[in-house]
Amino acid sequence: MKRRDLLSLASAPLLAACATPPASPPVAPPAPVPPSEAALAPTPPASAPATPSALPPPPPREWRAAWIATVANIDWPSKPGLSAEAQQTEIRALCDTAQRLGLNALILQVRTAVDALYESRLEPWSEVLTGTQGKHPGYDPLAVWLAECRARGLELHAWFNPYRAKHSSAKSALADTHLSRTHPDWVRRYGDQLWMDPGEPGAAEHTLAVVRDCLSRYAVDGVHIDDYFYPYPVTDTASKQEVDFPDEPSWQRYVAKGGALARADWRRYNVNTLVQRLYALAHEVRPGTRVGVSPFGIPKPAARPAGINGFSQYDKLYADVELWLREGWMDYLAPQLYWPRSQTAQAFEPLLQAWRANNPLGRPIHPGLFTSRINDTPQSWQPDEVLAQIDIIRRQSPGSGHIHFSMVALAQNRKGIADALRGGPYASSPTG
Repeated sequence: MKRRDLLSLASAPLLAACATPPASPPVAPPAPVPPSEAALAPTPPASAPATPSALPPPPPREWRAAWIATVANIDWPSKPGLSAEAQQTEIRALCDTAQRLGLNALILQVRTAVDALYESRLEPWSEVLTGTQGKHPGYDPLAVWLAECRARGLELHAWFNPYRAKHSSAKSALADTHLSRTHPDWVRRYGDQLWMDPGEPGAAEHTLAVVRDCLSRYAVDGVHIDDYFYPYPVTDTASKQEVDFPDEPSWQRYVAKGGALARADWRRYNVNTLVQRLYALAHEVRPGTRVGVSPFGIPKPAARPAGINGFSQYDKLYADVELWLREGWMDYLAPQLYWPRSQTAQAFEPLLQAWRANNPLGRPIHPGLFTSRINDTPQSWQPDEVLAQIDIIRRQSPGSGHIHFSMVALAQNRKGIADALRGGPYASSPTG
């Protein structure tokens, strides 16, 4: 979601290396299990992901990462329409900054809205590169990012938005090859955005095909999804009521086929199935790839510690993150803990403790830190807030890690945050 809205939302009643071949040739994804009451049970179907014993071990060092958000040109490229050379100069500068600061991983947004920041036959080039969706930027950005990260010893994880089809900041006309034009029946308008309907089986198959294609051709270290599942609710300006997501066609088809789940449970089933299949697919196509999920930072109401309240992604985004964590459908969790320690209803330390308590398989938890909240506004955080949060993470989970949202705050060294990190918590190597 828009990170500038997070604080208010939380308190309402209620974001050459490509040539390595995969270990085995890709095969078609398994067919989805028909929705039913049993579909919400924790037992995976035959296409379930690997058992915990077959998973790659947790990273042997503290994971120091940053998101590279490309939607709306938040982090990179600095603006659309730069030359290929200028864009690559910015890539190298950001990688240099990451290495100099002491990071060891970057998470690059490669699919912002059913588009691509890499060579793809399935989706059009993103408008954030040239200003025009579908226009070739003159090079392969993901391949360059991979090469530059490899040269500096940095992991690179590919970040996909699974359902968003058009962002509210988009200015370019949609390309003829965009999903909203080739399969308009899979896409819904909701507020000022377009959204793939998670209840449309073809839409889910398309997203899985996109991830399969990317993983089969680019040797990324991980696959990453964030907090966008069903969209954040839109409020009708006249009635002041939340507008329900317009999935009536897919819902009615489900009901007509005998589906018995309540609508909210059916929506959660749709998302659960995608997350489970994405996890299995990633480990099938490129064994050793780490799958990360970065959800909204507050657990569902039944799993919250006393005193914590706010937005429920379980009820509004239909994301049952606790189920995914319990079943092991991810290799690391990165809850977006975007509130200061002093904000009692969303306090950082109790939230981190709550996620750790809901982690029976012991998956690494790398909280997302709202480093970009350090800015030139009166509401700006001071660098000490981020440093203190890192200290809390280290005390609760020594050797785990964290992710900064986002790289731009570090590259700009806002209020000296990069200097403070380099001279403080990052003064020693991640293994030191």
